[in-house]
Amino acid sequence: MAERIEDITITYEEDGRCLVQELDKEVLSKGAWTTILFRYRQLDTKLDDFGPEKYVIRRYRKINGQYRSQSKFNISSAKQARQIVDTLSAWLQEANTD
Repeated sequence: MAERIEDITITYEEDGRCLVQELDKEVLSKGAWTTILFRYRQLDTKLDDFGPEKYVIRRYRKINGQYRSQSKFNISSAKQARQIVDTLSAWLQEANTD
């Protein structure tokens, strides 16, 4: 758990070995409820190498001065990420024409 938004990470190590490598993050909203989009890679233990980039949106809630994970949405592939971007772009374009 983290006290500051800047300290929230999805990097995960076990026995000194990095299993989840955070590549980037974008804070989408701040406050008692915080939303962060992460870009990361996960170690494929069979290949002993990191797999392709993945994306996840996580929501955190600040309770007693600590941010705690409340929910997450894993974007399953680059294709799904592109579909989300394309759909949101189209919706925003429609909204701007009203």
